[in-house]
Amino acid sequence: MNARMFAARVALPALAVFAVCSDGRAADFDWKKFQGKTVTFLANNNPVAQALLAYKDDFEKQTGMTLKVDGYQEQQMRQRLVTVMNAHSDEVDVFMTLPSREGEQFAAAGWYADLSAMAKNDVAKEYDPAGLSQALLKAATFGGKLTSMPMNIEGPIFYYRTDIFKKCGIEQPKTIKDVQAAAEKIKACDSSVTPFVSRGLKPAIAYTFSNMLHNIGGSYVAGGKSNLCSAKGKEALDTYSRLLRDFGPPGVVNYSFQQISALYRSGRAAMSFESSNELRTVMDGGARLKDTALIPFPAGEAGQVPTVIGWGMAVSSHSKQPDAAWYFVQWATSPAVQKKMALQGIAPPRPSVASDPEYRKWIDEEPVRKEWQAALDVLATKGSSEVGYPIVANPESREFIGQAVQDLILKQKTVDQACADADKALDALIAQK
Repeated sequence: MNARMFAARVALPALAVFAVCSDGRAADFDWKKFQGKTVTFLANNNPVAQALLAYKDDFEKQTGMTLKVDGYQEQQMRQRLVTVMNAHSDEVDVFMTLPSREGEQFAAAGWYADLSAMAKNDVAKEYDPAGLSQALLKAATFGGKLTSMPMNIEGPIFYYRTDIFKKCGIEQPKTIKDVQAAAEKIKACDSSVTPFVSRGLKPAIAYTFSNMLHNIGGSYVAGGKSNLCSAKGKEALDTYSRLLRDFGPPGVVNYSFQQISALYRSGRAAMSFESSNELRTVMDGGARLKDTALIPFPAGEAGQVPTVIGWGMAVSSHSKQPDAAWYFVQWATSPAVQKKMALQGIAPPRPSVASDPEYRKWIDEEPVRKEWQAALDVLATKGSSEVGYPIVANPESREFIGQAVQDLILKQKTVDQACADADKALDALIAQK
């Protein structure tokens, strides 16, 4: 799968994915059709799911159904899903998925129900499937089958403390080299804070590392082979790992979004490279509301090529009630619910929500929100969804990327050794097709 470029702020023609539903069909829609049924949702306990499930009672009231939530942290959620799907169990009706990560793999395994017909024919008038980001819908389509409906649009962005930068005489970073220089100055200027933090947990590293790799001008694959040992690949590995090794917190190899956001929110980090989804978490309590600035990750030789992805809502192919499950998916990805989530800092995958007057008012209330929206606009227009290797075994590829970075953070290998070992393992994955 080639990297897909997103332009989610501009809706493509509706016929790119959907035919517009007829008024007659929409008029027959009954939200109470499956009243009394219970739908089980396997959720990742991230900010997207947390924002959605704040309105769980609204779903149950609107549909008369019961929503059973089976929630875990991300890695545990995936382990649970593998167990359920390999057993062909109907314990899960709906699950969260990242098409950019496991889409091809899950599609090949037959784990997704095809939502194409339901999204065309069984929708409420207000749902407007054509109003969803057509790029995200395309990214979730494999072999002609629509595997999930988008919940959000996101990517890693650069959070930094304006007060610390001012105290240490640092300007807003324009390049990756500026980030390194800022970290060095902060380390010398204020020893009470961690200069820089980003993901160091092995399976989570590819999300942020990919942004740096692409900004530097590197690629994961060239000529059908893994390309981490290219000059640009080695530069990205060395730069990312050095920032975390020399300027990151102790134990950074165990850091994913939860630890990063907690560190930054508490005032113990000066720069954080983490998901745009974390705005809500980082700003919780208000301590960072007035001293934080947000920008896309600074440019490398190739400019700014930010990572951009979106979580999706999928119906299990083993569900015995896919129609009822679809009603939950439809409710969760509707304009009304996505507007509510947007007001909690979850970037909407619907251009209409992004331009809604109430949402724009919320954005304009705080400078940091305006910067967040501006960064999201860059992600939407310049972003690449290539996170890890564009192969069916994408999830496994991320482990080897993470291992190479961790080996360097821990000084267990040289850059040449780390990339060579990773390339060897990744070439074997690529050869599997």
